[in-house]
Amino acid sequence: MFNRGQKLLFLKLLSLFSVVRGYNVLVIVIAQYLTSIYILAPNIPVRKILFDPNLFAIVVASAIAIASGYIINSFYDVEKDLINRPTKTMLDRLVSQRFKLSTYFILNFISVIFASYVSFRAVVFFSLYIFGIWLYSHKLKKIPFIGNFVSATLAITPFFAVFVYYKNFQHVIFVHAIFLFLIILIREMVKDLENIKGDIAHNYQTIPVVYGERMSKILISCLSLLTLIPAYLLVTTFAVGYMYIFFYACMLLMVVFIFFLWRSTTKIHYLVLHNILKFIIVSGVLSILLIDIDLVLNRIM
Repeated sequence: MFNRGQKLLFLKLLSLFSVVRGYNVLVIVIAQYLTSIYILAPNIPVRKILFDPNLFAIVVASAIAIASGYIINSFYDVEKDLINRPTKTMLDRLVSQRFKLSTYFILNFISVIFASYVSFRAVVFFSLYIFGIWLYSHKLKKIPFIGNFVSATLAITPFFAVFVYYKNFQHVIFVHAIFLFLIILIREMVKDLENIKGDIAHNYQTIPVVYGERMSKILISCLSLLTLIPAYLLVTTFAVGYMYIFFYACMLLMVVFIFFLWRSTTKIHYLVLHNILKFIIVSGVLSILLIDIDLVLNRIM
């Protein structure tokens, strides 16, 4: 049996994992490797990609920078989150604000150390990325639409790092990126609807707070319809293998999403919509495996 001290330590570790959104970081790491194997470097043997020390350093630097970003975001939003997510926030508060801040600086330092293994340009890139996350958490997230746009941009930046590393400038990469960016941007705007109570209480100038829920829903609907364009292009113009199943399903799901968006009025409704978008993102990562299974199997052999 665990004694009281061991239980407290376990709860603090669980709290830290909750703060850094460990599950989200893991999904991003998997996505970076799958994107490298299937999309960015399809002609390089899988073993070489998996054991590439430079790619490993980029992925680890990204993961640590993202984790530190969640920490600083939690640091600034602690009072607002007590209203929007009381249960999770109480768990997160098992780790003190001082410890969060110390961990934030340590993680940023480690991220830059890993980036330095790749090149000086990688150090500059990740230093700017870390600064961008801080600026967003401290100032930009309180500005209508700009906060959402910056958040979505920061979310896809780790993929840009891998994209630059492989120097793959094919059009299909940009279309994939636009699709992902739009889904993440929609998710950020749905989160604003979900968290409207806390945002009002702490004077966060989000779109639903400043312009109302109706305007927010109009913008989300327009963005949702825009996702159909890159999804359709990826299916009809580019070779995406069996991943076409995912994009067709997404097109249908986004229409359903818009339908339920306009019937949503409570926090629970918006949470369901948020989870639909999270499902699309995670299933999109896993569906990368469907692009060309035979080709990858041949490269492993």
